[in-house]
Amino acid sequence: MSIVPESERPNPYSAYGAHGSVLVLNSGSSSLKYQLVNPVGGEAIAAGTIERIGEAGDAKGIVTHTYGGNRTRREADVPDHGEALRIALGLFDEIGPRLSDAGIYAVGHRVVHGGAEFSGPVVVDDDVVDRIESLVPLAPLHNPANVQGIRVARELLGDVPHVAVFDTAFFQALPAEAYTYAIDREVAAAHDVRRYGFHGTSHQYVAGKVARVLGRRVQDLHTIVLHLGNGASASAVKGGVPIDTSMGLTPLEGLVMGTRSGDVDPAVVFHLARNAGMDIDELDTLLNKRSGVLGLSGVNDFRELRRLIDDGDEDAALAFDVYVHRLKKYVGAYAALLGRVDVVAFTAGVGENDAAVRAAVCEGLEGLGIAVDPERNAARGGERIVSPDWTSTLVMVVPTMEELAIARQCVEAVEHLSPASAVTSG
Repeated sequence: MSIVPESERPNPYSAYGAHGSVLVLNSGSSSLKYQLVNPVGGEAIAAGTIERIGEAGDAKGIVTHTYGGNRTRREADVPDHGEALRIALGLFDEIGPRLSDAGIYAVGHRVVHGGAEFSGPVVVDDDVVDRIESLVPLAPLHNPANVQGIRVARELLGDVPHVAVFDTAFFQALPAEAYTYAIDREVAAAHDVRRYGFHGTSHQYVAGKVARVLGRRVQDLHTIVLHLGNGASASAVKGGVPIDTSMGLTPLEGLVMGTRSGDVDPAVVFHLARNAGMDIDELDTLLNKRSGVLGLSGVNDFRELRRLIDDGDEDAALAFDVYVHRLKKYVGAYAALLGRVDVVAFTAGVGENDAAVRAAVCEGLEGLGIAVDPERNAARGGERIVSPDWTSTLVMVVPTMEELAIARQCVEAVEHLSPASAVTSG
């Protein structure tokens, strides 16, 4: 298999040309990220972030807006998400492009947790907002901000449809043996305890993109997707359908991440509660914010981690080895589940940019037909093959574009097209 040139790939989204652009919003607890996207060509027309929303004291919010190759940065008072969105809309008017000229077809909202309620994108109404809010116990750090962002945006941009796109939706297709935890079934049912999986928009996009750039049908491919950013997750995708993923009830399970522990013995929590006197909030902070690569090395930026390793820092070297060891275990496990692996796709910040991680993960997997070519692996660029010609499995770098995936799912939801079409094309 080889990469099909862009000019020779059919664009399944060309029919969206009449729909204009989509404004994609990602509301965090203290931030708002936005991007104006062309769902046909895939380019970001403009983008920005507003950080430090609602911080106490005299702290100012940090506002950035990028358009036409120019980046504007300023400080502003941002007491809440309503003011954040008003600032963003004002920047479109002041710096461009004017939203009235951009032909906005829909506003897309990234929502972290859709529970078992949502298996695809959905046009937002009051009932949908209430249902997303009812899932706050499953995502207390994320869903409240997502809900607030949706409510504010519907007030300020009420003349276009709003669509919620869920991080968990793609993994609603997991088989029961993959999503079921082996705990008392009545307790699990009463409290919605199961594997939900996250980063689903990225995994779905990358699995589809792999098929498109290879000129293959996604239904014919067995793919392992490694989404490696500050948060990290793996998935096994068979014929475009996920059969397993590393994150679970929350984004804490699975791979070693920037600040999250990933898999640990659950009894670690009992041990620290009994012997270190740590309460639930302290344990939550430990495992989500003070663990992972940061907890092991003191840094969570892989560029800084590499500098420490090069300087002989043993803690940094161990952090790297632990990170790779966990990744390699998941690749092996998913190879067993899939039966054969056609493609291992690295994506997100670390996956796309850190050649050392890719090489270390694939080292020693030649028996599974997985390896990287040093020269290809060191190259930069867009989607590319980094494995040697002799391997039975392609190792690829495939940049993820979650905002584009959200934009396209928005159009599909509004047009009542099948969300599954996003899987087949990327």
